[in-house]
Amino acid sequence: MSHTFRSLRSRAALTCALLVAPLIAGLSGCGGSPDPLSAKPYDAADQISFSGDGDDRKADPDKPLEVTAKGDDSRITDVTATDAAGRYVRGELADDGKHWRSTVPLAAGAHYTLKVSTEDSNGAPGRRTVDFTTSSARRLLKVTFGPKAGQYGVGQPVTAKLSRPVKDPKARAVIERALKVDSRPAVEGVWHWVDSRTLHYRPQEYWPAHATITVHSNLKGIRIGGGLYGGEAKSLRLTTGDRLEALTDSGTHQMTVKRNGVPIRTIPITTGMPGFDTRNGIKVVLAKESAVRMTGASIGLGAGSYDLMVHWAARVTKSGEYVHAAPWSTGSQGAANVSHGCTGMSTANAEWFFNTVRLGDIVQVVHSDGEDMAPFGNGYGDWNMAWADWRKGSAVAAGQPDATPADSARLRPQV
Repeated sequence: MSHTFRSLRSRAALTCALLVAPLIAGLSGCGGSPDPLSAKPYDAADQISFSGDGDDRKADPDKPLEVTAKGDDSRITDVTATDAAGRYVRGELADDGKHWRSTVPLAAGAHYTLKVSTEDSNGAPGRRTVDFTTSSARRLLKVTFGPKAGQYGVGQPVTAKLSRPVKDPKARAVIERALKVDSRPAVEGVWHWVDSRTLHYRPQEYWPAHATITVHSNLKGIRIGGGLYGGEAKSLRLTTGDRLEALTDSGTHQMTVKRNGVPIRTIPITTGMPGFDTRNGIKVVLAKESAVRMTGASIGLGAGSYDLMVHWAARVTKSGEYVHAAPWSTGSQGAANVSHGCTGMSTANAEWFFNTVRLGDIVQVVHSDGEDMAPFGNGYGDWNMAWADWRKGSAVAAGQPDATPADSARLRPQV
């Protein structure tokens, strides 16, 4: 029995040896010809060149970034270029692996890291990593946001003033995309080009009450076009208070002041007499002056027509329309229009109005025989422009579908 057992064990051992032998041979065969892809990448510095590959490591931001494989014994397999913030530069690699070219502009005065993978004629991998910067811009476009930081009414537009005129639509689109406005609560808005150096931003309707609005620019170093690059811009933070609206009805000679949609005071008023009719439309409080001198000469009348020191004056147009105290016309307030275009009221009501409103609050005039308030040039008449027309003034939103509710031709009076 023991002999038989030893024979079986010997045959089993022999069989195992025969099975293992081919495996060992196979492993020996694989080890004899190593995979070139598993090798450590060699330094490919001598096999590639790129634009800006000089002693100063400077690239021209006005030109695409280009990477080229030297000679016939190597080709490029992959290229990644990132800026200091880790953002990738898009590009295209030629089918033969001999050339790569960026497809988006580089920023001026910026730092980049370039990583290039290659392979030689035997398939061995190579690698080159290099840091470089782009030349500083020679012509900068600076942006100044307005108004000043602070709290405003819900009718206050955001403004952007450019240091140079920009007329090219493509350049305008670059600028517009880089000027960011965010609000909490969130509301969609659009930039509108007032002229070649001025943009205004507003939502379709007013800002939400008690909102926080932040404005900043991503233009720094960005190529705008024609050798022009974006410069520094100081960010801006605004807040809004209650939604305060003053509806001035020249027909009934009454002003109704609402806070968040609820009437809080009705004031007898007088507005512009025939020939000096108050402008219809939506205006925004521009300034508050506790005392201002008003003369007939300022509106084209004779120098001696009138010369008054007026108190509790809230300005709503650049041309000189105010809501102010008019104690000389209390007999007409609530009954007739006798002013030279301003909205007059008693001293007590004017003081209350002055202390209640803030810059950016809304003053809307209806049922006057005057002309309509212009959207621009005489204060903030932005809200008098239909939303569809406002969007046409954008280099980005024009022709694009609107994500906000359907357009209304004009904001309706708050009656």
